[in-house]
Amino acid sequence: MSDVLILQITMLLLILVGVLVKKCGIISPEGQKNINDLVIYLVLPCNIVNSFLIGSDGDIFRQFGMVFLISIAVQAVSVVLGRIVYRRKELGHKMSLQYGLICSNAGFLGNPVAEGAFGSVGLAMASIYLIPMRVMMWSSGIAIYTQSTDWKAALKKVVTHPCIIACVLGLVLMICRAQLPGVIGRPLTAIGSCNTALSMMVIGMILADADVRTLFDREIFAYSFLRLIVMPAALYFVCILCRVPALVTGVCTILTAMPAGATTSILASKYHADELFATRLVVASTVLSMVTIPVWNMILAI
Repeated sequence: MSDVLILQITMLLLILVGVLVKKCGIISPEGQKNINDLVIYLVLPCNIVNSFLIGSDGDIFRQFGMVFLISIAVQAVSVVLGRIVYRRKELGHKMSLQYGLICSNAGFLGNPVAEGAFGSVGLAMASIYLIPMRVMMWSSGIAIYTQSTDWKAALKKVVTHPCIIACVLGLVLMICRAQLPGVIGRPLTAIGSCNTALSMMVIGMILADADVRTLFDREIFAYSFLRLIVMPAALYFVCILCRVPALVTGVCTILTAMPAGATTSILASKYHADELFATRLVVASTVLSMVTIPVWNMILAI
């Protein structure tokens, strides 16, 4: 429990650093975008590869398989739930609410949380969990805004995503029990170790632009309650009833408890689907997750 508290305090301080550097003008909007790209295309892939350089046996691969199947189930439920719960919402709001249930911020925010709470094997499992979500992001997710799906383009985006490539490479290295030479392994570790600090500071930079007084309304509170509390709680109890291993339960639950992904506002803006509401949805659920994620970490640590 003390380790979880230290983790939460550390992440909160890093978020506050992000808020300060943005408020003080040290980082410009363009600089924030560059740091975001640096994390996604370099730091996080290095961290993912490094997380797979652990001892492997039949049990760990069975657990990876369980994580993958749970993630597929979560995605399927998210699609159905979004269509049922938000079917009567106005079109602009409905698109972002449905997309926000399918595509959370589990990649950018979830990976450092999973690594901090569960170590390298937790990050490896998180990388497996994210594969179905990334497939849905570029297929059904895009279809919500465009009302059509180019499956060929979606598949290309998935297989060429740096995090997917890193995940496959990491699995190959784990299966082959390969050890990277120090001249490669040490830079890989050094770059990957920046992931938590940079990710949390970018979250802080996003929050720095938010006017809390205009963020929340009943619709956004209801979405956040469903996304941050109901969905992970349902998954947690199902895993307990099915006697899923504690590590698998913990990783899948904490990743299911992530707020709306930043791509929600990006796609809403691109397809003119009330981008202001989408941005409020992302920022508000992220603000609220700063309360709910520590609570979930403490529950899972018991």
